[in-house]
Amino acid sequence: MSTVSTHVLDAQLGRPAAGMGLTLTLPSGATLEGKTDSDGRLRFSDDVPAGTHSLVFATGEWFEGQGRATFYPSITVTFTVTAGEHHHVALLLSPFSYTTYRGS
Repeated sequence: MSTVSTHVLDAQLGRPAAGMGLTLTLPSGATLEGKTDSDGRLRFSDDVPAGTHSLVFATGEWFEGQGRATFYPSITVTFTVTAGEHHHVALLLSPFSYTTYRGS
């Protein structure tokens, strides 16, 4: 089995994106949900199977909670999980742009 974590940073403010909701969809269609901690991080505690997964960041709700506008109501990152590896999906976010990469 494999593991998945994420780290979300607000590039506009230069701070972690604390309290952002996330949904991880497994190849079977089952989902795992959580929120980023005070450092903008979330590690899903369940082992996940190999295959194609989607991680949905609830950016619209998060920005709305801060009274800030955003172009992206959500961001979906689809990626392939390899058996026996840890997969870290990093997201660098601002209201009108984002970038993502596989971290360590």
